[in-house]
Amino acid sequence: MSDVLVVMDGDQTGQELLDQALRVLTTDVTGMKLDLRYFDLSLANRRATGNGVVHEAAAAMREHRYGLKAATTTPEGTGDVGSPNAILRAETGGSVIIRTGRRLPGVNPLGGVHAPISVVRMAVDDAYGAREWRTGEGLDEQAFREEHISRRVCRAVAEFSFLQAGRMRATVMGGPKWTVSPVYEGMLKEEIDAAAARHPGVPYRPTLIDALYAVLVGHSGNALVVPSLNRDGDLLSDMVMQLFGTIAGAESLLLAFDHDYRPSVVMAEAPHGTAPTLYGKDVANPLAMILAGAAVLGHMPGPTAARASRAIYEGALEAIADGVRTPDLGGSASTTEFTNDVIRRVRSKLDVWESLGDAVAIDA
Repeated sequence: MSDVLVVMDGDQTGQELLDQALRVLTTDVTGMKLDLRYFDLSLANRRATGNGVVHEAAAAMREHRYGLKAATTTPEGTGDVGSPNAILRAETGGSVIIRTGRRLPGVNPLGGVHAPISVVRMAVDDAYGAREWRTGEGLDEQAFREEHISRRVCRAVAEFSFLQAGRMRATVMGGPKWTVSPVYEGMLKEEIDAAAARHPGVPYRPTLIDALYAVLVGHSGNALVVPSLNRDGDLLSDMVMQLFGTIAGAESLLLAFDHDYRPSVVMAEAPHGTAPTLYGKDVANPLAMILAGAAVLGHMPGPTAARASRAIYEGALEAIADGVRTPDLGGSASTTEFTNDVIRRVRSKLDVWESLGDAVAIDA
């Protein structure tokens, strides 16, 4: 029996990197038989279908649970198809995005940061998708934005943050600017405090968002999980990725949950965009997209998926440790060369683990 993976094509370099990640996920590399269901989310096809293909992809993820998405182009201006992400999040029930910055072996991080930092942000509400308008003319013109957040999404962010921190043996640190906005941003703070009470074994350090930026730049302590509003988390996650050397250093996950906060839909992608200046040059870093594929396998049931996920994570990071790096990390490897090396390592690991017994790979 095959696990179904919804594959969403994208634009420019985003599509090139998805193609590389899919090379790592083939049966002859991982031993898994994936049933790939393709949806073309390129800008041209989104325009041609009036975003119909995006709705189809969302429905497929609701049915099959797992998705892997390439970076897509968001056109400027009103009246166009916009970004597909808002549709995918709304129609899959995705409420949380998690991005984990982690040290890349042999790559010096900024400051003293070494332990992983996970940013857990709202996937919906807040500044994104808010209604905007202007009134007046000239210097008297004013711009307005009508934002909202919901307690349901705040609770999902807070609860998942503490569950994630428990798995990472991390401290939950952060929060919005609740002193300035006790009604709006205070709602998230209330839910983080309540989650802390439900998880007394997880260390918790409430920190205002502005102070948090300063803490993260010089952080040299243990692993952190940072719960945040939608826009705050978007900004924080980009900064955290760069602290570890590159925005292409980790995957991004969109999660929907059941009533017990177990993931019911998992969509993985790279946190970076389509990088049009790198398109067609075979120099972009495929690491984040490869790790996105590993992350999806890690959520699928069964020991084969768990074993393949671990092999991909280890193979990709070991390649970097051994100096196989793309130019953004100071290396000379092409996109294809890096992926080739990861594939070689994954095959070798799985072969060795098979000779030693399945439990060795999964429990190591």
